[in-house]
Amino acid sequence: MPFDPATLRYDRDGLIPAIAQDDATGEVLMMAWMNAEAVARTLATGAVTYWSRSRQAFWIKGETSGHRQRLVEMRLDCDRDCLLLRVAQTGPACHTGARTCFHTALRDGSEVALG
Repeated sequence: MPFDPATLRYDRDGLIPAIAQDDATGEVLMMAWMNAEAVARTLATGAVTYWSRSRQAFWIKGETSGHRQRLVEMRLDCDRDCLLLRVAQTGPACHTGARTCFHTALRDGSEVALG
């Protein structure tokens, strides 16, 4: 059955959360937002494209840094209100330079920097 991005369940702002996961390692890299056009662009080009809420503009991951994400597979959750993007990541995913945006753990009530 052909996929229609309009069948996804977007929030009231027309956005859906997208979790990027390294296809090779399974590591969760980041979370960002997509709208229907970002989903369509990502599927058409293979270059993961998000919607920036602060800039109100599309951004292709790694377009300026070179730390790109190439879509390997897009998965829909059971409610169709969240996406899992299996990606081939070039370089770090986080704007801080860390491999993943999830580089802080909460352990015994304290924040612990990972890696």
